[in-house]
Amino acid sequence: MIYYFDVKNAPIRCIFIDDEPLALDVLKVHLSIYPQLSIVKCFSNAIDAIHWMKDNTVDAIFTDIQMPGISGLDLVKNQYPAPHAVVFTTAYPNYAPEAFEFEALDYLLKPISPERIKKTVARIEEFHCLKYSQAHDISLRPDFVYIKIDGQHQKIHYENIVYVEAFADYVKIWIGPEKRLVTLQTMQNMEKALPADLFIRIHRSFIVSINNVVSIQQNGVNIGNKILPIGKNYKESIVALVNKHRLQ
Repeated sequence: MIYYFDVKNAPIRCIFIDDEPLALDVLKVHLSIYPQLSIVKCFSNAIDAIHWMKDNTVDAIFTDIQMPGISGLDLVKNQYPAPHAVVFTTAYPNYAPEAFEFEALDYLLKPISPERIKKTVARIEEFHCLKYSQAHDISLRPDFVYIKIDGQHQKIHYENIVYVEAFADYVKIWIGPEKRLVTLQTMQNMEKALPADLFIRIHRSFIVSINNVVSIQQNGVNIGNKILPIGKNYKESIVALVNKHRLQ
């Protein structure tokens, strides 16, 4: 992994939302061992959390999905695009596609293991790091892209881009299985700028290089060693791509 930014000294402010007291207690235990996180508040419902956030800032929210009144998904939809990281904690895997449609930072299935929490904390730290870094711009050219990182413009040829992933207010440009560059940019701008004959949007959170697609399944695209989801709003584009290149 490549990190380019310095994390601010201030702790990462987190809130928890879950209607099950035991679930809140378990989450507190898991995350209390990380001194970089500050557990600011816990809520038993999304409505109270929404009212609190009107007058308070937070860096990350951990929220259950199925709750009385307003669900965790509805909370995130109403705040989209959120200025903070969002982590869903739920016992139901079937909400994952919709959660990532709204750029969830992570999706934790209960019971949550310490090992899985560790990965989530790493993602939150990276998000926090990016959030407080200086703005990074992007400049696109016919055959390559320049990304500004720490005052330097790094040149990346389109042929080296495997896929682009949304990361809250940023995008990750993956140029290998474990190598990626991060820039302050929107997926909408990336989609408009990248050549349509070389890249295709398959999900709110993913743009893939057509040349790097290994196979296309009903609900996912195999690219390298990863299966990336196909969003329901992008299935027609995938079908058109298949039909265009299908052997008749």
